[in-house]
Amino acid sequence: MAVSTASILSRLLQHKTTKPRTESSGTKAVISSILVHLKVSHLQKAVSILFAFPDSVPYSLYAHLLHLCSLKSAIVEARKVESHLISFSPSPPIFLLNRCIETYGKCRSLDDAKEMFDEMPQRDGGSWNAIITAYTRNGYPENALHLFLKMTRDGVLANEITFASVLGSCGLICELGLSRQIHGLIVKYGFLENVILGSSLVDVYGKCGIMSDARRMFDGIENPNAVSCNVIVRRYLEMGEEEEAIVMFFNMFREDIRPLNFTFSTALIACSGLCALKEGKEIHGVAIKFNLEKDMVVSSSLIDMYVKCAEVESARRIFNQLGSKDVITWTSIISGYVINRRTREARDIFNEMPERNVISWNAMLAGYVRIEEWEQAADFLLQMRNEFDHVDSVTLGLILSICSGLSDVEMGKQVHGFVYRHGFCSNIFIGNNLLNMYGKCGNLRSARNWFYQLNQWRDRVSWNALLSSYARRGRSEQALLFFGEMQWEVRPSKFTFGTLLAACANIFAVKLGKQIHGFMIRNGYDIDIVIRGALVDMYSKCHCLDYALMVFMEEASHDVVLWNSMILGCCHNGRGREVLELIRLMVEDGVKPDHVTFQGILRACVYECQLELGRKYFNSMSDEYFVIPRLEHYEWMIELYCRCGSMYELENFVKAMPFEPTTRMMIRILNACQKYGFLKLGEWAARRLNGLNNSVPISC
Repeated sequence: MAVSTASILSRLLQHKTTKPRTESSGTKAVISSILVHLKVSHLQKAVSILFAFPDSVPYSLYAHLLHLCSLKSAIVEARKVESHLISFSPSPPIFLLNRCIETYGKCRSLDDAKEMFDEMPQRDGGSWNAIITAYTRNGYPENALHLFLKMTRDGVLANEITFASVLGSCGLICELGLSRQIHGLIVKYGFLENVILGSSLVDVYGKCGIMSDARRMFDGIENPNAVSCNVIVRRYLEMGEEEEAIVMFFNMFREDIRPLNFTFSTALIACSGLCALKEGKEIHGVAIKFNLEKDMVVSSSLIDMYVKCAEVESARRIFNQLGSKDVITWTSIISGYVINRRTREARDIFNEMPERNVISWNAMLAGYVRIEEWEQAADFLLQMRNEFDHVDSVTLGLILSICSGLSDVEMGKQVHGFVYRHGFCSNIFIGNNLLNMYGKCGNLRSARNWFYQLNQWRDRVSWNALLSSYARRGRSEQALLFFGEMQWEVRPSKFTFGTLLAACANIFAVKLGKQIHGFMIRNGYDIDIVIRGALVDMYSKCHCLDYALMVFMEEASHDVVLWNSMILGCCHNGRGREVLELIRLMVEDGVKPDHVTFQGILRACVYECQLELGRKYFNSMSDEYFVIPRLEHYEWMIELYCRCGSMYELENFVKAMPFEPTTRMMIRILNACQKYGFLKLGEWAARRLNGLNNSVPISC
């Protein structure tokens, strides 16, 4: 039909325009019937009536029908309207043929649009605009730009619509050079004051990553509107400049511009990225003022913002206030509880969902994986497979994590078979998860075999997974050999070096550790605070404490993790006095100690027999630093009292413990009582150990 349509069009357009004729009563009846059906949204029936009528109708009706076809993406009806137009109209006007091209573009039928354009014996600027926009809209920016260049060569002058479409295509493929040329043409033709074109230039510079030009262009718009403001806020967010995105959002109110709901969403996403709760609450307040709190776009972003800022109850209140909730909103609140490790509440919400998709199931499954509740994860997975057929790469990755957590290599092999049967083998995300599963399950042979099968797709993550598998199982020498092979294929990452340094520490291979350290320096790797901690740990465990201290002091700023690495390194080498000096420097540096720090402090106090100092630091944990003592802290305090022979204080300390002493503690207490002849506490400890009377209170 399309070929005959084009030939008819070509023939009919050669005739001169005839005088309009008056409508017959039959034509009026058909038009009336078509309009009645359109009034009740029966587009298909209306077009069928038109298609069966052997005469033309007013051009305005054709235009209206094409508009409705474009709104509903009704390609079949659009073709019927076009066929009727060129069959029964002696000389269709160009504007109406342009409308046909626009409709085909909106219906995603580029073949029809291009054929109509190619067969038009006469075209105007609107024809070029329509076909360029059609290609841009459907994700073919290269074709759109090719047509624009052809249009320019044919001497057709571009207008504002042309430039807007072409800039959209430039943005899709980050064509910065052509964008600058078009910018020059816009200035030349005097279109720069057009706010749509100004916004398009902001958009294209932002997409090309030139935010300085985007901001300069935005500041040059005389009267920016909500759309142009939305563009600049969005581009700042996409470039990772969340703070600037939030600033630009609030600047809109100084210009008395009301943000779009999408702009609210973008600003809230920026707050989520920065965990900027204060600014997020302010945006929430503005959304309430503009009655946008229940808008689905804004509400979903509000839920996400509160979740990322660990304000789950606030997110839940917004969720509960929504009248209608879609699957995205349900999934957002479930993810919020999952992120904050409140899996039971997430499951209660999941059970209430009226409908679920694969993302919902994945979110809930990820909750169990996150808190390593492997049995519950396996039970939930079974329910998922019984109630839901579809799985994607994320699902498979989570299933493989469950296999790793359960050390169930047989289940992992079944998943591997599923991957083969359903064509996921080339998915490197799944491939790396399989490799990681075999490694964590201790099946190094399968891990190595699968690694070599991945040779076509494997990447740096694959190499790191293999190295970690061997290092985790104490095969540090083999891990270091693989590192030699790795350098022929990919550039090692900082994660790779962290794994290798841990492997060197495990086998006390200080020579290899020094070589890796030197390799990183020679090849310009950034030795960040994480790698510096791994170096400190490696040198400490290899009893090269001077090297560890040197690496530690090279870092300008120290976080609590790096301090802990150095403190535990000194403890490992029995240098308690240095630990106590480091603690003093750490406090002066303004770094707050955590439970690991206090474990190192108490160990140092034991080495140096500093009972008073140890008691002082233990009491300061909860009183001054709000760190709740853990089992290991109580163990070191018992060791300190035993080492110093303070048996009465030991008895009082054990009596005040918030839990029953462990077997290990009881043995240490009994040995100390025997050494120092403290019979009362020793008899109690012996009875506890022998299980003669578990209910005997310590005071007896």
